[in-house]
Amino acid sequence: MSSKALLGMTLAELQEVVTNLGLPKFTASQIAGWLYQKRVTSIDEMTNISLKGREALSKEYVVGRSKPVKESRSKDGTVKYLFEIEENKFVESVYIPEEDRATLCISSQIGCQMGCEFCATGKQGFKGNLTSGQILNQILETERFDTLTNIVYMGMGEPLNNTDEVLKSIEIVTGNYGMAWSPKRVTLSTVGILPGLKRFLDESKCNLAISLHFPYSEMRAAYMPAEKAYPLNEVITLVKQYDWSGQRRISFEYTMFNGVNDSVADAERLAKLIKGIMCRVNLIPYHTIPDVKLLPSKAETMNEFVRILEKHNITATIRRSRGQDIEAACGMLNAKA
Repeated sequence: MSSKALLGMTLAELQEVVTNLGLPKFTASQIAGWLYQKRVTSIDEMTNISLKGREALSKEYVVGRSKPVKESRSKDGTVKYLFEIEENKFVESVYIPEEDRATLCISSQIGCQMGCEFCATGKQGFKGNLTSGQILNQILETERFDTLTNIVYMGMGEPLNNTDEVLKSIEIVTGNYGMAWSPKRVTLSTVGILPGLKRFLDESKCNLAISLHFPYSEMRAAYMPAEKAYPLNEVITLVKQYDWSGQRRISFEYTMFNGVNDSVADAERLAKLIKGIMCRVNLIPYHTIPDVKLLPSKAETMNEFVRILEKHNITATIRRSRGQDIEAACGMLNAKA
């Protein structure tokens, strides 16, 4: 019988484990501390648990950590990690250092079901969901863990197509028994899967990034198949029901394509669409991928887009491209092993 992983279990699940093994209930909190705060890689390292208790745990469980099988380093300091989830199934995470912060972009699925025309991950198809433990492993196995200031669920996959495991991992990242991170330091990015989005907004206090990319429903549907099931207007209607004036933030991701979604009229339409939401718009330079004819917008076009949004009192920034030389930039993750 193969051993089960402790990594990715919530405190409630760990309490069930120790109860079933006949160990004291407080052992669950001890295990959580070893897993998520001391970041041990073996049960033997859990030295405040009795030898008998560790032996009982080891018969059925392992910690469940696994190191990346490859690292790629960009000239700009970005590091991309490749993890093997199971035989011939891989995901990537990306470490992005900046002057005053360090962000880790993590994956939630092997591939993606969304099939967005402009995304390399979507082009490779869908091969499975990650467990909470496999999501957290990407964080814990970052060699620069101690420098991290932010975690973003913006890697491979649509997080809200894997809502249960993603929310479980968020509980552990932000819970006092887990990594005890402030929710302000965690952001989830989604195309707007409505049932999962409502759960995320109700069950967590983390930041939200909506992958918008197009200001018109018809245009969005042509490049993002999810629009047909979860229309833009319904996504906007839902997020308007929540308070964004406090510590929780919302941003809209908008990748700009030359001659497609970068006109003055597009900027005006976007401003009208998100009017009344206290938000930020992140304009993203498109990174070309094979077999896709889309081209990136010109720098002056992007600057004009910013000017129009700011005229409507909307904060807008152009995201600086990072890790493009190692295929680690937005929309380029494809887990080529």
